[in-house]
Amino acid sequence: MKALVVYESLFGNTEAIARAIADGLGDAFEVRLAEAREIPSADGADLLIAGAPTHAFGLSRPGTRKDAARQGEVRPGTADVGLREYLDVSPALPGLAAATFDTRINKTFVPGSAAHKAHRRLRRLGCRMVRGPESFRVEGTTGPLVAGELERARNWASGIAADWSPVVTAEGQRRR
Repeated sequence: MKALVVYESLFGNTEAIARAIADGLGDAFEVRLAEAREIPSADGADLLIAGAPTHAFGLSRPGTRKDAARQGEVRPGTADVGLREYLDVSPALPGLAAATFDTRINKTFVPGSAAHKAHRRLRRLGCRMVRGPESFRVEGTTGPLVAGELERARNWASGIAADWSPVVTAEGQRRR
């Protein structure tokens, strides 16, 4: 089986979570990791996992990425196209299994979520959502990740992979 993990990451935190998720999918999937700005095709994928940082209560926009760039050095080329734009140009994805994640500031209550927005967008594109949106915490706008978040991301993805592991029935048939 094949999985596409697509992410947007200005400071490297969301990328680190995406890589941990790819690790967590383990042997259950052949994983392709791609940045949203590459506009990767989901053709041939059995599972799509999409992630982005939460900006201004949801998915980033060109203006919020520009504002973020003023707060620290961003990775080259990452401020141009984000997950929002990737989803804007994505074709219908009927029946494709999907899940979403985001990174967000580690505060008691932060309204809005990039993962929730992406979850709704993917559902409208026809995806079958296999998990609710998941958030991973960062200490500040530029990071670092809160201790333990990489392991939590691996475990989250391992749970998805475990759900996809074939089950052998009493009759000896394999099913998911």
